[in-house]
Amino acid sequence: MELDYFLICGLGNLGQHCVTYLKQFGVKIVAIESHIPPSWELANITDLVDHLIIGDCRQNNILEQAFINQCRAALIVTNHEKVNAETALAIRQLNPETRLVVRSGKENLNQLLAKQLGNYIAFEPTQLPASSFAFAALGNDTLGLFKIEDQWLKIVQRQVTINDQWCQRKMLNEVSNRERRLLTYNNNYTWEDSLILENDTLVYIEIVDQSIVSPFAHNNSQQEKFDLKLYLTNFYQNFWQITLQQTMQRVAFLSALVVIVLFIIGIFLFHFSYPKSSISDSFYTTAILILGGYADLFDSFDEAPAWVKCFGLILTIMGTAFVGVLYALLTEALLSAKFQFYQRRPPIPKQDHIIIVGLGRVGTKVASLLQQFNQLLLGMTENHDLKNNLLPNVSIIFGNFFEQLQKANIQKAKSVVITTDDEILNLEIALMISSINPETYLIIRTFEQRLSQHFSQLLPKAHVICAYSVAAEAFVGAAFGENIISLFRLHNQTILVTEYLIETGDTINGLLLADLTYGYGVVPIFYHKPPHYSRFMPSNDLIVNVGDRLVVLANIEGLKKVEQGLLNTEAKSYFIYIEKIFNSDASFEGANTISRISGCQLGLARDSLKHLPTTLNIPLYKPQAEYLVKSLNKLQIKAYLIA
Repeated sequence: MELDYFLICGLGNLGQHCVTYLKQFGVKIVAIESHIPPSWELANITDLVDHLIIGDCRQNNILEQAFINQCRAALIVTNHEKVNAETALAIRQLNPETRLVVRSGKENLNQLLAKQLGNYIAFEPTQLPASSFAFAALGNDTLGLFKIEDQWLKIVQRQVTINDQWCQRKMLNEVSNRERRLLTYNNNYTWEDSLILENDTLVYIEIVDQSIVSPFAHNNSQQEKFDLKLYLTNFYQNFWQITLQQTMQRVAFLSALVVIVLFIIGIFLFHFSYPKSSISDSFYTTAILILGGYADLFDSFDEAPAWVKCFGLILTIMGTAFVGVLYALLTEALLSAKFQFYQRRPPIPKQDHIIIVGLGRVGTKVASLLQQFNQLLLGMTENHDLKNNLLPNVSIIFGNFFEQLQKANIQKAKSVVITTDDEILNLEIALMISSINPETYLIIRTFEQRLSQHFSQLLPKAHVICAYSVAAEAFVGAAFGENIISLFRLHNQTILVTEYLIETGDTINGLLLADLTYGYGVVPIFYHKPPHYSRFMPSNDLIVNVGDRLVVLANIEGLKKVEQGLLNTEAKSYFIYIEKIFNSDASFEGANTISRISGCQLGLARDSLKHLPTTLNIPLYKPQAEYLVKSLNKLQIKAYLIA
């Protein structure tokens, strides 16, 4: 039976956005919703759904009404973790082949379900866009960071200045190499090769040097001064604590050793000095003296020998000293435990800091990501019960947001990320911050697309991110069987880092990477041919075959083209005119070059070079043709590009 339906369980904000993006692929959509709301978040959402069923998505009869046996994938995105898990189990019993894309934040459970159910992937939509918030807060430098095969890669936006080493010294096509790939030039995805000039904007992906512990160093004098001060303070405290601890342990050990020796001597001394006393009497007498009971045994009129009184006094003094040492050790242990619970946070930054308003799950995730970039952070929260061990190296202001904003030094802040769970509160805070400093760079979290548009119009300088819209693109991409490694925002679009495992029948099987780049509009950044061959920033002349693994950068439109095989053949309209070969030995290598870059049969390439001048009857994309001409000219084969 053909699997031609896509099922969406739950038509909340996330589910509605999933419907919108799925419909761009032209697929049949079945949706299950427990009840019809008074109004939908997205207009005409019911017109995009082929079959809408009202009921409980956990029930088998409802799933059967939703054509579960014909569903290629099920996006289970209700607001309840329990419902999502139960629905996934029910669907897997009815259809063992359906792709399960589940909304869930329980990592351990998701790993277990993935092993048991198979063809299962889960995302937490509230945290999925956290990287987008973090990179937006960094400003115009870093747009993304992710890892492939234990190798970090970063997306960099570079504004060329007059002092830039690339300015008027490098051509655009020279930017791309084995460690870097140019993505956009002046906000365009296509460009003509030209000299890089002042004020040009380049966005590229590059490999991060593994010797760098943190991805980027924040070159800020105040941050360096703060880190040095914090380091020296911690070093002093640790040194003092360790030294004190070792000293106290030594004193305690020596005191205990002396007391034990005196205790044993006292037992035998009292026993032999008073023959009528038993060993137990001598034991108790010695113990009483060590525990400070001198006055209980002796007084000024006691007839005991002077040496006995003197020895008893020594026992009492040593015992008292030993008890004092024990009290000191106990007090130290209690104070250490207390200081662990009440660790002092860094002071409020004065300038060049990033303010994170709202330290829920998203805000905390954003802060953790920004710490990897050595950013100076200030958190703000109304939750006084926030665990003190959460983000211990981040300065936090507790209390009402509006009352505490003046303390945050907004006038000199680098950016402000507003991530509370209340959209209206986010707007209110954004407006208040804008009134304090209109130039503040704001990143605002929203959940509804219409409200996001209103926010953007009201605050045109702000960066408004609709969390569910960004997350929905990842859910939809995963629904087609692809692994979504990461995502980032570029020119107000969500770019998905997508992994393909090539199978028979895939639309990219047998194609050159040039076809993917210029025909589908995706950017290959990693290619792996089992068992050993792997390459980052692979050359466009590689051919993709069954069993290969490929990681690309693509927006939702690019994924749709790949899924439907919508190769842009109209742009493949350039040809190569070969006039002359200056070196007869170049004919052999020239044919290999033509076959490799164009993808044609080697025999056709060799035959073409035997009948010069000639036009290669092989349509190419313009960048592909330009590269072939350049390669042939290097081999002393005179060639031209013709349209």
